[in-house]
Amino acid sequence: MQRVLFVSALLIATCGLVYELVAGAMASYLLGDSVTQFSLIIGVYLSAMGVGSWLSRYIDRGLLSRFVEIELAVALIGGFEAPLLFAAFVHGDLFRVLLFGLVSLVGILVGLELPLLIRILERNTSLKELVARVLFLDYIGALAASLAFPLLALPKLGLFRTSLVFGLINAGVALWTTFLFEAAAPVRNRLRVMSVATLAVLIGGLVAAGPMERKLQAQLFADPVVLSQASPYQRVIVTHHDQDTRLFLNGALQFSSLDEYRYHESLVHPALAAHGEVARVLVLGGGDGMAVREVLRWPDVEAVTLVDLDPLVTELFTSRPELVALNEGSLSDGRVTVVNADAFAWLRDARDQGSTERYDAVIVDFPDPSSYSVGKLYTNHFYRLLRARMAADGVVALQATSPLFSADAFWCIVRTLESEALEVRPYHAYVPAFGEWGFVLAGADLPDGFGPVPEGLRFLDRSTLGTLFSFPPDMGRRDGPINRLDNQVLVRLYESDWKRMVER
Repeated sequence: MQRVLFVSALLIATCGLVYELVAGAMASYLLGDSVTQFSLIIGVYLSAMGVGSWLSRYIDRGLLSRFVEIELAVALIGGFEAPLLFAAFVHGDLFRVLLFGLVSLVGILVGLELPLLIRILERNTSLKELVARVLFLDYIGALAASLAFPLLALPKLGLFRTSLVFGLINAGVALWTTFLFEAAAPVRNRLRVMSVATLAVLIGGLVAAGPMERKLQAQLFADPVVLSQASPYQRVIVTHHDQDTRLFLNGALQFSSLDEYRYHESLVHPALAAHGEVARVLVLGGGDGMAVREVLRWPDVEAVTLVDLDPLVTELFTSRPELVALNEGSLSDGRVTVVNADAFAWLRDARDQGSTERYDAVIVDFPDPSSYSVGKLYTNHFYRLLRARMAADGVVALQATSPLFSADAFWCIVRTLESEALEVRPYHAYVPAFGEWGFVLAGADLPDGFGPVPEGLRFLDRSTLGTLFSFPPDMGRRDGPINRLDNQVLVRLYESDWKRMVER
């Protein structure tokens, strides 16, 4: 009995942390700013566990029965956590209330479990030995959860199935516990029926998870969802209607196939036209291959290195025919090398290893700086690392949010680039899916004019290229701070800019 209960301690610790990680991932996907979401959830969860531990003092009799009942409650609440949260986000304004309500409730119940387990086991084991074993297993369970969640559960099962599968584990612990103790037949039978019923409900939820998730997503996105997958880094959604295919990462639109050419032509061709003869190009971000597609339109290009964090995105845009058609097979071109790595770490490692490789042009296609994990890719330290990979006459172009909707953030990016002794020329283009969008061209010594752009572009030609660099008064330059690695003011500026825009 003791060994089985020790295994129970390991499993309930693993499950408890997984529910916390599910809540944090769901909040990050839907609300953004993963640092804030995980910080709040960890704090609420741990304090709730403390409340549960304190409340355990009031349970004096029927400890094993109470333990089973608590396990079943955790199984149901934690198991249906992801579906409930997603439904709340889709259907109403109570997401945050439900989020912290569920985290608190699971925390209280998990906080009740371990003290009860210790009191059950202390009848046959010294308290000194017992506390050491239970806490050891609790911490090992936390480690198991922290490894299993991002590496196995999330990419293989998704959030819905992950919470339901770990709910099944909790219910299984409850059921086998009913065979470990002597009790009156009515009590044992009641607990076993409750355990079997809970398992049945969770299995039913697991069977319905796929259709349930697709139905909720259909209500969240305007167009039918044709692909939905989660990686350790983000949730990838592709929608399609008529001729329009759209990519969403963590709910944020990345492109619409109807007008993405405006964005990608504006991002890539000014830099290459400014340089003139580009042989080696580095693309950071842009795992969909659209920017690479535009780079490959230049006949002098000999080699392109694409560095993108998420292998799921690059794999999808290399293997799925409907997505490969959008980037014209650019990621399978013999001149292209795909590297799945964090761009910041990749540049830092290249510096530390003394790499001599230099690039004529660098195209930076990161998501907007809506979180600190992305904001580090817009810091002066990052631009210093980037400049070290550029040839002496190299140029860099990057997307820089909207100079109309997030003007403070846009000009902060410009100011940060200038702080690294780069000549900087901001520019903008209208992209219907996003509105007025901003870019920045930079280099140690930019030429005065532009060479010709490739024939057959849908948006840019030599005559329109120069017009992108003229800003009307309502998008004019603003003074602003430098975004630094130890003080990412850009993230806060971006949040406040878009908050004001939404409130208008």
